[in-house]
Amino acid sequence: MNYEDLSHQICVVAQEAGEFIRGEAVSFNLDKVKSKAYHDLVSYVDTEAEKIVVEGLKLLIPGASFFTEEETSERGSGEYTWYIDPLDGTTNFVHGVSPYSVSIALCRHDEVVAGVIYDVPSKEMYRASKGGGAWMNGKRITVSVTATVDKSLIATGFPVRKFERLTEFMKCLEHFIRNSHGVRRMGSASVDLAHLAMGKYDAFFEYGLNPWDVLAGALIVREAGGRVTDFSGREYPITGAEICATNGKISDEVLNIVSGFMII
Repeated sequence: MNYEDLSHQICVVAQEAGEFIRGEAVSFNLDKVKSKAYHDLVSYVDTEAEKIVVEGLKLLIPGASFFTEEETSERGSGEYTWYIDPLDGTTNFVHGVSPYSVSIALCRHDEVVAGVIYDVPSKEMYRASKGGGAWMNGKRITVSVTATVDKSLIATGFPVRKFERLTEFMKCLEHFIRNSHGVRRMGSASVDLAHLAMGKYDAFFEYGLNPWDVLAGALIVREAGGRVTDFSGREYPITGAEICATNGKISDEVLNIVSGFMII
C-alpha cells in the first residue's frame, strides 16, 4: 500500500468533516452540548463529523477496524486500524474559541503509517506518512533547532480527569513556567503536536489522553524530525496515557524534568 498517496486521500476526508464543522460553528450554541463525563463535552457536531469521517475512510480500506472518540468503534477483519477524533477541542468549539481539529491516524498492526490533522478554523492541513516526511498545506515542515529548555516554548494540556496526578502536574508546570520562554495551553492536543512539528513549540507533554488524540500528531512530529515517548522515555506504544514530544534536541532534558515530577 502506498501510504503517501493514502495520506492525500485521508486529507480529503478530513477536509469534508472540517467543512461540516465550520458550517455548524456559525449557529452553534451551548444549549446543544451534552456531557459525557464531568467537564467532558460532546455535541451532535462531534457525532455527525465522526460519521462523515468513518464513511469516507471505509471506502479507502475496506475491512479496516475503527477506534473513535464518539464510540462508533467497530472491529474489522484486516491488519489496519483507524484512530479518529472527529473534533479534537470540543470545549473550544462550543465556546467559539480556536483551535479545534479533525485528527485521523492509520495503524498497520501497532505501527502508525499515516496521520492527518486538519485545524478547522485556520484551514491548516497537516499530514505525514511513514518515511514520507511531514507537510502542512503542501509545504515540508520540520521541528525547531532549539537546544535547551531555557530557550524553549512548551505546550501542554490541562487534565479533565485523573486529578489524582494534578499536584505533580502543577509542580512540573511551575518548573517550566519558571525555566523556559513560557507555557501555552491551546486546548487541542493534536494541534499542539502539529505546531511542534512546524517548529512553533519545542516540546509538548500531557497525560490522560487517548490514542485517537495523539497518534496522528505523534507520526507528524516524528516525520518532522522530532521524538515522541511516554514520561519514562519509551517510544512505543504511544497510547495517550502519557505523552512527551519534543524537537529531539531537548528530549533528554525535558524527560528528566517531566519524569522527575510525574513518575511516582
